[in-house]
Amino acid sequence: MNPPKIHAFAGSTRSGSFNKQLIRVAADAARAAGAEVTLLDLRDLPLPLFDGDLETEHGLPDNAKKLKTLFRDHDAFLISAPEYNSSITGVLKNALDWASRSETDDALELAAYRGKAAALLSASPGALGGLRGLVHLRAILGNIGVIVLPDQVALPKAHEAFDAAGQLKDERPAKQVTALAQGLVSFLKKHLA
Repeated sequence: MNPPKIHAFAGSTRSGSFNKQLIRVAADAARAAGAEVTLLDLRDLPLPLFDGDLETEHGLPDNAKKLKTLFRDHDAFLISAPEYNSSITGVLKNALDWASRSETDDALELAAYRGKAAALLSASPGALGGLRGLVHLRAILGNIGVIVLPDQVALPKAHEAFDAAGQLKDERPAKQVTALAQGLVSFLKKHLA
């Protein structure tokens, strides 16, 4: 059996994003568990704000097509999502929306999402670790056909959590992230067999 393919990304484009640091840790753990992981920085695929008129006039932007292809070519998602105003970031919602759009070659609606699995993380300097945003992300993904694993990681005090090499300083959150990544890989191995 081929290794499961996981697409990992953070819902932030900020250079010093705690969620970018956290997704790198999770991606490494998924690789160590036997997955093939593609780590993407959403900054590398800039997208205009979703606009139905723009889509009608010009079709999907090239970067939306690239993102959708990446999503379609993977079995699952590892997403580390910052919390903005008790929800997800605009850049994350925009990326999810563009990749949800149909193209004439789609075999089924929401081809980039249906039947895929996801594991969710968040990091925040606050006490809840971005937990409130994960509630919204879970609902969005579930409504577009993604199987969202029940376990998740919300890392509080993220501004103190990482060492100079980008690794988690404390053993407890490191173990939680590893367990989450291993759980996703294990789920995929069972369901892709």
